[in-house]
Amino acid sequence: MKWNLKPGALRWQGVISAAIFSLTLSASEYGMCAEDLMALSQSQTALVYVGVNGNGLRALRFDAGSGQLTSLDSAADLPKARWGVAHPTLPILYMTSDDGTPDGKVTAFAVDRSSGALRAVNHQATGGSGPTHLWLDAASKTLLVSNYGGGSVSSIALNDDGSLGALASTIKHQGTGPHRRQASPHAHGVFVDASGKHVLAPDLGTDRVYAYAFDRSSHKLSVADPAQAYVAAAGSGPRHLVFSKDQRFVHLLSELTAELTTLRWDTQQGTFTQVQNLQTHSAQFAGARSGSEIASSADARFVYVGVRGENQLQVYATNADNGELSLIQTIACGGENPWTFALHASGKWLLVANERSNRVNVFSVDSVTGQLKDTGQSAESPAPISLTFVD
Repeated sequence: MKWNLKPGALRWQGVISAAIFSLTLSASEYGMCAEDLMALSQSQTALVYVGVNGNGLRALRFDAGSGQLTSLDSAADLPKARWGVAHPTLPILYMTSDDGTPDGKVTAFAVDRSSGALRAVNHQATGGSGPTHLWLDAASKTLLVSNYGGGSVSSIALNDDGSLGALASTIKHQGTGPHRRQASPHAHGVFVDASGKHVLAPDLGTDRVYAYAFDRSSHKLSVADPAQAYVAAAGSGPRHLVFSKDQRFVHLLSELTAELTTLRWDTQQGTFTQVQNLQTHSAQFAGARSGSEIASSADARFVYVGVRGENQLQVYATNADNGELSLIQTIACGGENPWTFALHASGKWLLVANERSNRVNVFSVDSVTGQLKDTGQSAESPAPISLTFVD
């Protein structure tokens, strides 16, 4: 491994030397060469790319063995990097950016796993302003995009080398809502179901979750019957969702009211039926309600929710039979305004982007109970608003 020791970093030289010496001793003890142990250590680390509410895309290194975060250099000069997704097999990162122009863009970056550096491969227009969420459908080599400002969803074909191909389709939403932030449509997410035949798109501006048909062979979305959309509570502002393990249920988080709603999802008909609706804020809370992020454990036994208004994280246990959720833990998020969070692929860690605290905080995840614990470890970042792991 090549270590680039910059001015002011020489104090780490002794630490690095000690670590290598320790690896050598361990290699002798267990009959392994130091290179094998170093490779094992590296296999437990991941890169984390942090989009910020301003200019720049930051890089962190995360040790999945210890939970330690280390700040690296700024990775790219990208305005308002709203959301990222990593290619599942290639060292490619896709990031949206919102530069205020009528047509937003997504950029494909080649990732240098050793340094965290990014090299722009190419970019593509997203068919609308303010792109804010991505979903990569690996089976069809398609990147799905939600355009918050433009109130639309789009699909982009991917080339075999991971670079961005043509814009395949764009569907614009129509409608408004009663909240001051609902003067126009604001598509906030795109999610492909397991069948690969549908794309679900929550829209904060119209209080709807749309279900669009998706043709994997052509990469195209097609307009569905508006009557099939789920109509959320007026002024609730649907944001993000997760599927249950068997895909029979969808758990939807609304931003403007921080409501958590479970829907029965009929993949054959492309329709929704409400099962449960929960308030995430405490009854005594008198401030502005706001839900931020939702994620599911790999086995789908637990659902994690971010509550901005009270600076909290919540953990829910899922009922696989009826889809209902039960609150099992509420914990402080470690800072202010938990804009988003991301679960590591190991299932052992959850990283929180606390936007007003300018910090990314690390929580451990109990694999048995699903509950979270603040590790006290963190890394500084100016106004973090997105987190993307690249293993």
